[in-house]
Amino acid sequence: MQEKEGFYLTVDEHRQMILDAERYIWEHPETGFREWNTHAYLKEKMTALGYTTFFEPGDIPGFYVDIDFGRPGPKIGIFAEMDALLIPEHPQCDPKSGAVHACAHHCQCAAMLGVAAALAKPHAGESLCGSVRLYAVPAEECIESSFRTELMEKRILHFYGGKQEFMARGYLDGVDLGMMIHTGAENFVLNRGCVGTLVKTAIFHGKASHGASPAAGINALYAATNALAAANALREQFGEDASIRFHPLITDCGKSVNVIPAHVRVESILRASKVSTLHAANAKLNRAFAGSALAMGCKVDLSDKIGYMPRVENSDLQSVFCDVAGDFFPPEKIRVNDGIEAGGTDIGDVSQVIPSVLAYVPCSRIPGHTARFVVEDHESACVTNAKLQLGFIAALLSDGAARAKAVLANADTHYKSIKDYLSDAASFSKTTDAVAYTDDGGATVSWN
Repeated sequence: MQEKEGFYLTVDEHRQMILDAERYIWEHPETGFREWNTHAYLKEKMTALGYTTFFEPGDIPGFYVDIDFGRPGPKIGIFAEMDALLIPEHPQCDPKSGAVHACAHHCQCAAMLGVAAALAKPHAGESLCGSVRLYAVPAEECIESSFRTELMEKRILHFYGGKQEFMARGYLDGVDLGMMIHTGAENFVLNRGCVGTLVKTAIFHGKASHGASPAAGINALYAATNALAAANALREQFGEDASIRFHPLITDCGKSVNVIPAHVRVESILRASKVSTLHAANAKLNRAFAGSALAMGCKVDLSDKIGYMPRVENSDLQSVFCDVAGDFFPPEKIRVNDGIEAGGTDIGDVSQVIPSVLAYVPCSRIPGHTARFVVEDHESACVTNAKLQLGFIAALLSDGAARAKAVLANADTHYKSIKDYLSDAASFSKTTDAVAYTDDGGATVSWN
């Protein structure tokens, strides 16, 4: 395919720029919704490549650019994540913030510059039909929830995740297909998807009293531990979704053993592989928390925030990626696994509305999200990564965009529009005073 080979050659011409970007962003890590330096660096490099029109939120980092090939066809959205993790014990972390790119998102940014360079070349894509939208997106890692909650309270954010936020702001309107390449271990890997997550907080309110007179108080800790026991007893009733995980933590519980605790905070994450399962399991957990508070005479504030929706892979797009991967890897290095990943990502939210694919390119044998992680194969993680994305674009949009149109004709996403997705995501996010007591000794309980 002539178009594809031309793209690959252009990436080779810009190889040093790509690798320099990987080093620079590695050395300047920033966590989610703080990636202003990374934003500026990428924009500067893309401006030097000839890009002049950037769509920028302004109040949060990130941007997108559109590349139209001049003939009608589908629009492919390609994502590069900018944020780092907080791992203060990593020997190469930022000494002030503790941030480090231990998930190798910086490699995605470097690869995006390679894609941008190839698409900016005169006459690039002249036989392709459709367009491409390149995204530099913030905040894939679901960390620093207090900071993000503050941004929500200031009405800057609608969601914890950057791609979700971009969807809420209309930046994915008109995108037909989605694609992203993450870094992985030793093979080119695709899988069936990953779980979605719901961030849950329960604050139990009792009544403080001297430890020597416990009957004069109402023990919020007992209400919380009863709730955790009830939640644990519910595990076998969650249903047949084997990917359900619920892991709570008591994060605030009094300061003195001689005082009956009046306020206890429980934070948790619920994970499941289906949207319907998230809804059903969450209702059962909230019922358990409300019932446990009632049993002790406590009140409880239940707060739920959608983390990320489950990721659902489009098998037709996976087939395209496998074909392109054959340009770089032998068959035994190309893996299509049937399993569901236990971790969550906001590309899952995109996949619920837009047919999408996430691939993993070889990068390091050292596990990500650890204090030992470093990039071992820079060429694969950045340069080959860029070529894979360009080959994917060429394969989908060549021949009148035949393969892209076939994918769309066969696609069946959970939500039919971004509007539907946003409505359901909003239904997950709510705060409830779950137990209210009446003057006559009665109580009302609500957990939905």
